[in-house]
Amino acid sequence: MVKALGRTGLSIGPLVVGGNVFGWTIDEKRSFEVLDAFFAGGATMIDTADVYYAYAPGNVGGESETIIGRWMKERGNRDRVQVATKVGLLEVGGAKGLQPAVIEAAVEASLRRLGTDYVDLYFAHSDDESVPQEEVARTFDRLVQSGKVRLLGASNFRQDRLESALRISDDLGLTGYTVYQPQLNLMAASAFPAQYRSFCAERGMGVLTFFALASGFLTGKYRRLEDVRNSSRASALSRYFNARGQAVLSALDHVSAETGATPAQIALAWIIATPGVTGPIVSATSVEQVESLLPAVTLRLDDAQMALLDQAAARPA
Repeated sequence: MVKALGRTGLSIGPLVVGGNVFGWTIDEKRSFEVLDAFFAGGATMIDTADVYYAYAPGNVGGESETIIGRWMKERGNRDRVQVATKVGLLEVGGAKGLQPAVIEAAVEASLRRLGTDYVDLYFAHSDDESVPQEEVARTFDRLVQSGKVRLLGASNFRQDRLESALRISDDLGLTGYTVYQPQLNLMAASAFPAQYRSFCAERGMGVLTFFALASGFLTGKYRRLEDVRNSSRASALSRYFNARGQAVLSALDHVSAETGATPAQIALAWIIATPGVTGPIVSATSVEQVESLLPAVTLRLDDAQMALLDQAAARPA
């Protein structure tokens, strides 16, 4: 299954490979295995960032890009792989954000680590209201005109800020953002509401969502707060043990009983079926995990199942 990424002219596989785990929770060898499994399953795009994964002890950032670059070189598949990376959260030359100098230095560093002369999709990782949007737009446009970047994306922008950024690029005749990347999962449906989805659809934007499984909560593995007290994920997962969390797990269990699919597959299928969404970004740390998630691509939820999941996702926490 291949999907058009909005009106960008780019087609991608049904799932986008999340590169945040490479060089963090899995080493290079395991990362290669996971990448091979995803691409054997039809994936064509990898989503990473220069900041992945600077927060791990001993890391400085860029580890994920470096592993992806080595994998593409070893497999000789750069022409068959689409790479999305990001700028803005990693300190470059003593500064971070979307200042022109940071963007220009960061893209060069990303290209070196990836071992390529262009990035298919370059995201502003987060909005930076300290820099005039016209300056940001002109800087990104220069990268496109130079051939170093093919498409531009925005991540974690408020709707009004994305609207104004697009208006500025339109008015100035500059290359604008054509892809948006929000958080979206059954525990965070309000992070990308219907109004925002409709705006992106009207603009013909591609939409790639992150945190698809809510740090693993939507796998159904964690049922009680006690299940995560001694886990490294405790801080991320503890916020989900509330009325909404219980409603979502109950809905997943109901749909699982009807379909035979796992909660994780259902959670992904819900995102894929959500209007205005191109596809989810999905991370895995083993070949077995990849293979367990791929059936979500062909899973079709009926209207009643979607409504049940929508209602659970909308429940107050």
